[in-house]
Amino acid sequence: MESITIKVSDEMAAEIEKAMKPHYSTKTEFVREAMRDKIKQIQSDRFLQALKKFQGAAKVHVSDEQLHATREKIAREYAKKFGVKLD
Repeated sequence: MESITIKVSDEMAAEIEKAMKPHYSTKTEFVREAMRDKIKQIQSDRFLQALKKFQGAAKVHVSDEQLHATREKIAREYAKKFGVKLD
């Protein structure tokens, strides 16, 4: 495990103390969790940015009516498969 040392202002340390109670017993535990959350957020943002490159890139246009009909068909198939009666 690698150690990372950081310095924060007295005000920031006080804010950390307030925010961490009662869920975290140490500042280290609190900061680790905050870093994990930030890393997940960055990864999610990167994924969404990459995904946006493909928005509208489909070669076939599907209308809302076609999507609705497809959803209805699949719902009927699953209802039949699992013995669920649809109205």
